[in-house]
Amino acid sequence: MSAAAIGAALILLVLWESFETLVLPRRVNRRLRMTRLYYRASWGLWSRVGRQHPGQRRENYLSVFAPLSLLLLLAIWVGGVVLGFALIQFGLHTPLRPGGDPAFATDLYLSATTFVTLGLGDVASVSSAGRAITAIEAAAGFAFLALTISYLPVLYQAFSRREVRISMLDQWAGSPPSAVELLRRAAAHGEMGSVDGLLADWERWSAELLESHLTYPVLAYFRSQHEQQSWLAALTTILDTSALVLSGVEGVSSWQAQRTFAISRHAIVDIAQVFQTPPERPSTDRLTAEGTSTMCLMLRTAEVRLGEDTAERLAPLRDLYEPYVEVLSKRMEMPLPTLLPRGDTVDDWERSPWDLADGDDGAS
Repeated sequence: MSAAAIGAALILLVLWESFETLVLPRRVNRRLRMTRLYYRASWGLWSRVGRQHPGQRRENYLSVFAPLSLLLLLAIWVGGVVLGFALIQFGLHTPLRPGGDPAFATDLYLSATTFVTLGLGDVASVSSAGRAITAIEAAAGFAFLALTISYLPVLYQAFSRREVRISMLDQWAGSPPSAVELLRRAAAHGEMGSVDGLLADWERWSAELLESHLTYPVLAYFRSQHEQQSWLAALTTILDTSALVLSGVEGVSSWQAQRTFAISRHAIVDIAQVFQTPPERPSTDRLTAEGTSTMCLMLRTAEVRLGEDTAERLAPLRDLYEPYVEVLSKRMEMPLPTLLPRGDTVDDWERSPWDLADGDDGAS
């Protein structure tokens, strides 16, 4: 195959890949793609290095991956198109000004300056074919850069909408979030009915999460801005809460809980399928038999009314989503929340880097 044919194939591959990644709405099942291979390889290496860092340093390190990998992916696409047009010019032996037999490096330089529309003019094509190729590349470069740059705000807006609801869960369910703590707090304030509104809001959030993370899977790698928070932990907490309500918690609409549970499970199953992570049974149970007894005691102590068979009805519901959140937890390096609250933690909103106990407000 000639250099020109290889260049044309490379250009078509990169342009279609970028179009499919950024613009084309996609199904859950799709063929093997370059972008998927890129993220699988790069995240595997990045996460292995991240495991060597302790505590918050590890989380800070992992949080860099998503934005950095996105910028690097754009650079790879640009490099592929530039290389493709250079191969076409080189394969067709298009003459350049100044004269002489141009080397491939000169064609590569011309391609790079043309793609980013610099228009330096120190090297230029003098044949009709060469000028046509240059014009096509300039148009492709302008369209490609405009398209990719315009979609960066779209990704950020989707990330921002996701995080707003996650931040609000802190006041409802604690840090890290817990389904039992959520119901306890609602009961303590005599507001069990308010859980209906919460589940309705998260039904909508789960649908948006499903749509955005199928269209842009890179969003799954973007980590939350606060400690002990993640989209996976929040979604798992809502699944836990919906499952508890469906198991026999009184005072909350079971119809609303069923709808929220359905769309939330739909989201977690499809996201696991996008990342080709088949479900697996958890290595450790998030709620043991002893924990189940403790959970029922804590809820009844908080005056949450439970059915007689709540514990028995909860187990099969958890089996519907636990294998999926477990495998995504391992893939994304995001810990799962417990159903039972931790007694030694405070909410994120109660924390501050400054100690105000002595009245010092930090002003000098």
